[in-house]
Amino acid sequence: MLQGWIQIALTLLIIIATTPFLGKYMARVFMGEPTLFDPLLNPLERVIYIFSGMHSQENMTGWQYAKALLYSNLIMGILVYLILMFQGWLPLNPTGLDAPNWDLGLHTVISFVTNTNQQHYSGETTLSYASKIFALGFLMFTSAATGLAVGIAFIRGITGRLLGNFYTDLIKSITRILLPISIVGGLLLLLAGVPETLAGPATVTTLDGATQVIARGPVAHYEIIKELGENGGGFFGVNSAHPLENPNGFSNLLELWAMIAIPSSLIYTYGVFTNNRKQALLIFWMVLIIFVFLVGIAAVGEFQGNPLINPLLGEQQPNLEGKEVRFGWAQTALWAVMTTATMCGAVNGMHDSLMPPGGFATLFNMFLQIIWGGQGIGTAYLFIYLILAVFLTGLMVGRTPEFLGRKIEKKEIVLASVVLLVHPFAILIPWAITFGFPDTLSGITNPGFHGVSQVIYEYASAAANNGSGFEGLNDNTLWWNLSTSLSILAGRYIPIIALLLLADSMSRKQAVPITTGTLRTDTRLFTAVTSGVILILGALTFLPALVLGPIAEAFQLASS
Repeated sequence: MLQGWIQIALTLLIIIATTPFLGKYMARVFMGEPTLFDPLLNPLERVIYIFSGMHSQENMTGWQYAKALLYSNLIMGILVYLILMFQGWLPLNPTGLDAPNWDLGLHTVISFVTNTNQQHYSGETTLSYASKIFALGFLMFTSAATGLAVGIAFIRGITGRLLGNFYTDLIKSITRILLPISIVGGLLLLLAGVPETLAGPATVTTLDGATQVIARGPVAHYEIIKELGENGGGFFGVNSAHPLENPNGFSNLLELWAMIAIPSSLIYTYGVFTNNRKQALLIFWMVLIIFVFLVGIAAVGEFQGNPLINPLLGEQQPNLEGKEVRFGWAQTALWAVMTTATMCGAVNGMHDSLMPPGGFATLFNMFLQIIWGGQGIGTAYLFIYLILAVFLTGLMVGRTPEFLGRKIEKKEIVLASVVLLVHPFAILIPWAITFGFPDTLSGITNPGFHGVSQVIYEYASAAANNGSGFEGLNDNTLWWNLSTSLSILAGRYIPIIALLLLADSMSRKQAVPITTGTLRTDTRLFTAVTSGVILILGALTFLPALVLGPIAEAFQLASS
């Protein structure tokens, strides 16, 4: 059992060690400083700009940046929807799959174009290779790059710089960050045993003489961007629990690192932009401490096992229901918290089988969205809490609230409030409607408190652009496809617009000099205050949902 805790600790140490290197590199890329890949990629990017007609150096306002993002996402979504609807006529369809239902196709496109990748289908029996490569694989790069571009634009804005150009940031995010790491990571996954083939399913004869059909395909390149871009949509139905997506401990470690690499490093990137690494490190350690606490909660719950099963076994045993033996309780618990903390959504075990502490930790992550948060946007959410903490502490001590030398005024607080209030509305309203008609809409397969968690998890996953689920839920229905699509759209685009407008407003403010009366934000005290604001504003909003779900289920098990 000690081995499991050591595995968790070593994984966290690797993440801590690599964060500064990737953080510095991303800062150099988006600050326009020379990098190792310039001789190779500068000519490629010039060709892209020439053929697309884009102007790489044209700075945008907040509205222009948002409109460019929305238009490009809309066009990409329409093209991908057409590919899905006509996949039966396209090549690379070795099993002859027809198009999915219109509502499932619409949900899938909305889910992937927004970096959510929530799946109401099983990958190997629904989508062709062409759909996965040219449609969903394409969106895995562009949706991740879109989020990263917004995060960088936000950092520029709050540090007093111009927001930049959306198309330039999108292209650089792909060519300079996502693509190089994906190439190396994909090759490593190939070496680890993940397949990359266009051949159809393999038919084999088992040891007892039966015939078995084994799905396969171009998995390795798909898997690495799935994790690195915090996409999460699996090539196969059971996602990274499938041995052809995640065959062993090495692939599991690589995929865990890929999930968190960019979100954790972006905090360090912010420190480079502001030339204040002290504040960046304080924020990094604040998030890491909360993350480790949640990992501990989930891991202890899985390690202690099910109190209803242990007496039948005559001893305490870890909860191994819904888990792959090659990963065990520790790596499954770490993955579950990691995938919901980073808004990746990939799974290497079934979250529906987690003990109540694991359900609590995963839901808590998606409610807060900043530990570590979605690709790029999660970092922006984190600084929204910092801005609110500055505003609240300024009110308490009678000082004009300032952040990075710029005053926080009514407009910034209104936009920050929009960012934070959209999330509970996108979750709690459809949740209430679903439970208003539980027999016809809910799709619950496990009645009771766990069924409450199944429903709230699905909407939290949609609104947080996470994509994972309590897979016992019967979610491939017209209601679930359309209602979660609305939650996905609201949870993605309304906050993005508000973030860009807030960053634009901050970039236009005149910097004021730091005096002895200025509230410093790079201290341990202010970081502690920020963590309190996060817990009060973020966690208490969803406390009733947590009480009715995993907390009540934990008390029920304990009293049985």
